[in-house]
Amino acid sequence: MNALRVGFFLAVRQIRRSSPWTTILIIFIMSLTFLNLVAVGGILVGLPVGALDSYNEQYSGDVLLRISPTKTYIEQSETIMKTLREFPEVVAISGRYTGKGVVEANYKTAVGPNQEPDSVNVQLTGIDPAAEELVTDLGGRMLAGEMLKEGEEGFVVIGKNLLAEYTLGSSLVSATTLKNVVPGSKVRVTVGANTGEYTVKGVLGSKVSDVSTRVFLSDVELRRLLGRTDKNVGEIAIRLRTPEAAVPVRDSLLALGFGSFARVETARQSQGAFLDDIEETFVILARVIGGVGLVVASITVFIVIFINAVTRRKYIGILKGIGISGTAIELSYVFQSICYATIGSAIGLSVVFFFLAPYFHLHPIDFPFADGVLLAPIGETFGRAAMLIGVTIIAGYIPARLIVSRNTLDAILGR
Repeated sequence: MNALRVGFFLAVRQIRRSSPWTTILIIFIMSLTFLNLVAVGGILVGLPVGALDSYNEQYSGDVLLRISPTKTYIEQSETIMKTLREFPEVVAISGRYTGKGVVEANYKTAVGPNQEPDSVNVQLTGIDPAAEELVTDLGGRMLAGEMLKEGEEGFVVIGKNLLAEYTLGSSLVSATTLKNVVPGSKVRVTVGANTGEYTVKGVLGSKVSDVSTRVFLSDVELRRLLGRTDKNVGEIAIRLRTPEAAVPVRDSLLALGFGSFARVETARQSQGAFLDDIEETFVILARVIGGVGLVVASITVFIVIFINAVTRRKYIGILKGIGISGTAIELSYVFQSICYATIGSAIGLSVVFFFLAPYFHLHPIDFPFADGVLLAPIGETFGRAAMLIGVTIIAGYIPARLIVSRNTLDAILGR
């Protein structure tokens, strides 16, 4: 305890008498290292998290029921949705009719023998606009025009990745797109032997491919094109009061036997293993980048403490000569390292939680396939701060130990 008290006293005097610019520089490096540990890794890991959030908000809901591989629709759809409405956790349900079709544009002007209308094979989705808005709020993601309205017929909404004007220069979409299509344009939709002409009411902007590569129309009209008389849908998206209820609701649906009629999955499950692989890759990258930052910080502290101890070698020898223990002197440099790392980490924590995290929550990073967020869980973030302090303590102790262990008389005489 005596060595601790003396070491702390020496550390305080050393920090007070050192150059303020040196102290500021070290603390600045500690802050940047901490931000490198948390912010860079948080953004990398936050990219797949942002993709999942977008997928959940704009397409799947918290729980998604889809067609089984061996079937063409979800059997007993009305019974399933009626049962779901009795769940207290369920806020909204959207039953969507789905089918493959062909959409053609410019078919009225392509009249020459060598001219053909632009056409693209698409996934058609018939929705109840009011129910869909409660689950995904697609109306708030229009790039142009308006979303479909309840009871409105003769209109379609097209995902932006199907239109040439919105995919120019993008490598993420197919080269097959519709040209010169804007709100108000006419398109022809063909499903099997049935064809209908529709007016484009809006262009839907989304980074979720299951949304941006679809054509939406009213459920009544798609059923008519499909020649369907039943009300068995192709997808059921479920919005819950809290995302944490997704697994219990999924398990309840499976327990009721609905798994034999459809694939019942949480939003995360329905995205498959690809997103998990991306997240694991980014976690590894974040650890590598953070590790490099820790090494840089430790080397910086080592050099600063070593130079400080070498220049004060005579002073250290005098301290030892008057009876100050070597342990107390070593602890004084350890306390200096703790001071630098703690203040730097505190500044970094403040920047992360009071500036970066709120900013990226309101203004996500615009990546090509997702809106990136900064993922900074409190436990992990403080754990990284402790890691930085621990590495800095070691980096401060080693050079102090090297100098203090030298012969006292040689240190005093500068030999």
